[in-house]
Amino acid sequence: MALATDAPRPDLTPLSTRDPRSAGPYRLLGRLGQGGQGVVYLGVDGGDRQVAVKMLSIDLEHDPKAKARFGKEIAAARRVAAFCTAQVLHADLDAEQPYVASEFIEGPTLHRQVRDRGPIAGNALYRLAVGTATALAAIHQAGIVHCDMKPDNVILGLDGPRVIDFGIARALGTHTLTGNVMGTVPYMAPERFQNTDVGPSCDVFGWAATIAFAASGRGPFGHDSLATVMARVLHEPPDLANLSGPLLEIVQESLAKDQHARPTAEQLLLRLLGHATRSAPEISLGTALREGSDAATTVLPAPVGPGSGTATVTAPALPATAPALPSTASEQATVAVPVPAPTRVAPAPVGWARRLGRQAGDPIGISAAIVLGAGGFAAGYVASTDTGTAATIGAAAFGAVYAVRLVLAAALDRGTEQDPSGR
Repeated sequence: MALATDAPRPDLTPLSTRDPRSAGPYRLLGRLGQGGQGVVYLGVDGGDRQVAVKMLSIDLEHDPKAKARFGKEIAAARRVAAFCTAQVLHADLDAEQPYVASEFIEGPTLHRQVRDRGPIAGNALYRLAVGTATALAAIHQAGIVHCDMKPDNVILGLDGPRVIDFGIARALGTHTLTGNVMGTVPYMAPERFQNTDVGPSCDVFGWAATIAFAASGRGPFGHDSLATVMARVLHEPPDLANLSGPLLEIVQESLAKDQHARPTAEQLLLRLLGHATRSAPEISLGTALREGSDAATTVLPAPVGPGSGTATVTAPALPATAPALPSTASEQATVAVPVPAPTRVAPAPVGWARRLGRQAGDPIGISAAIVLGAGGFAAGYVASTDTGTAATIGAAAFGAVYAVRLVLAAALDRGTEQDPSGR
């Protein structure tokens, strides 16, 4: 349990006049960061326990369905077993500004660690893989899809890696609107862009991309424009030059374009722990989670001096099948993968007939057709002075304009069906 101290924190931004001073029972001390979902503050409860409080930048008050969906996701997140995750402690969706309070983990994000000190190698990298796979297995066991597995959502704590923000990305799906999908492009699985079969396997893809970043300092599909990275994710093989041995094989399988060819998080964890290659009886997921959590202890590489990239630290021994990966050069340049604004996963598009039906009653289209039809009537009357002819011309103009507008609007309609589950 992290307790509040008076020591200054270099990663904490003082509160401004516009920042709140409290959130429910939590007193806020400063800003930890800000993203597409809201601002994250460091807070303390009545017992001086430190917590991370995320003030959500959404309006749930006027969207009961979204509020119910969010509540369901947060309730599931609170059931996630405490294996290599930051536990969700409390949420208040009825507050003037909704917030979620989670366990505060002291340490840098994986993204910052690699950016500042270089890639991670050897046993430290393997322990990172085990710890994050353990977290994913625990998250999926609770019925949650993270939907935003990336280096910025992995904290390298003193007791190993912790995965954060699980459940929040999916819960905010219809509210963080900067595109058609929600997530971070360099770590998103191909099916996320196609809006098909989005499920736990997309987290496995994000896990593999995160491990590739940790090993090299760059994403496996580069760090160019979003369109270029997206095309590589969909059609090109990943760059895994800094990986080798069993870990390379597992990461390659987890980055398969076909989500059905990827291992599950549980299979991933068992293979990393060496159980998939042993003749011993199959172990339970609970046992695997405990083993994975123990093996991931002390994953943070310790700096050995100015300019040094990584150093392996003492930690519990891994199974015999865990490889000793080659260390990368301490001088290796690192590149921070750009983190685009979150975008949401859209459900599957509706069919042509449904889109025609949806556009048929559009009041704007009908109004435009009426106006142009009236114009046709007036023009016909001026030309012929015969009301019958003018009415025919007006009706024809109305029908033509309405039909053309209906077909074009239906063709351009990229709307989707409402998810019957309400998620």
